[in-house]
Amino acid sequence: MLYTQFLKPLLFRLAPEQAHHLTVKLLETSLMIPGVSAIMRNQYHLADDRLRRQCFGIDFPNPVGLAAGFDKDGRYFHAMSNLGFGFIEIGTVTPRPQGGNPQPRLFRLPKDKALINRMGFNNEGVDALVERLKKGRPEGVVIGGNIGKNKDTPNEKATDDYLICFEKLFPYVDYFVVNVSSPNTPNLRDLQEKEPLTKLLSTLQQRNKEEDSPKPILLKIAPDLTDGQLDDILEIAKATELAGIIATNTTISREGLETNTTEVSGIGNGGLSGAPLRERATEVIRYLAEHSKGELPIVGVGGITNGQDAVDKLAAGACLIQVYSGLIYAGPTLVKDICKAVLAE
Repeated sequence: MLYTQFLKPLLFRLAPEQAHHLTVKLLETSLMIPGVSAIMRNQYHLADDRLRRQCFGIDFPNPVGLAAGFDKDGRYFHAMSNLGFGFIEIGTVTPRPQGGNPQPRLFRLPKDKALINRMGFNNEGVDALVERLKKGRPEGVVIGGNIGKNKDTPNEKATDDYLICFEKLFPYVDYFVVNVSSPNTPNLRDLQEKEPLTKLLSTLQQRNKEEDSPKPILLKIAPDLTDGQLDDILEIAKATELAGIIATNTTISREGLETNTTEVSGIGNGGLSGAPLRERATEVIRYLAEHSKGELPIVGVGGITNGQDAVDKLAAGACLIQVYSGLIYAGPTLVKDICKAVLAE
């Protein structure tokens, strides 16, 4: 109530990126006060063995994760761990720093409980992320690394970028996510085609198996794929021994929005996330689960704004779920609300 009635109206008066940084800065500042961390954990954490999940060989304290994009540079995962997440995915990170697309590049659609972003993989580069991870991780929270390629790296050399991020992050994360599905890096989604994707994932897996203890590699896919393309993804996942799929990234579709079409058109290109993505993301999860006969772990993300949304994703075949846009609209109690809904179910 404090967030939805007081903080959110104030934050929504600010530009979205500015509000994002201010929110996390306030959280970090609050946590410096003695005793606040314990209060937050008591307020937002829900510990129950029935929430534990075993997915792709990792023990998760609960099935609710923070999706990639919120903490691209590993600046906030310590602070965000106080909000009850079972896992936090950092990134997308690229080998070299890049500024991303020009601002403004993040837009709210309050009527739809949605966001449109064209951030463009803005991040400080993998070396900066590694230095932060070296300083330690929050206890009891699984950390994933979401990796991508630099904007100026041609697709024929994209594998080199993913390998650089993989090798540098390997000692510090629990699993990897290969992001080839963002609509905001030119030609990136072309890597979802069968031949280049098979080559990319096969190379990463070959390098992974050289380690004493290989780590799970997952693939994040777009919601805009056809059934035929999803079938290709399943075939590739089996051939390359992928640990799982994250379904889904943002969509380029603008169908069914309540926001005025002129306003939406004025925003321009970008990936749409939030409530409008709910049904399509669930459809993709269900399709993948059914056609893999439940053998391929799926992380469900897209349009989760309350506990029931998360339960629906899990019922469709997801073993874990992630939130981002829903957190902005529902506030920090969302994680605990989802955990309660899962227990009630």
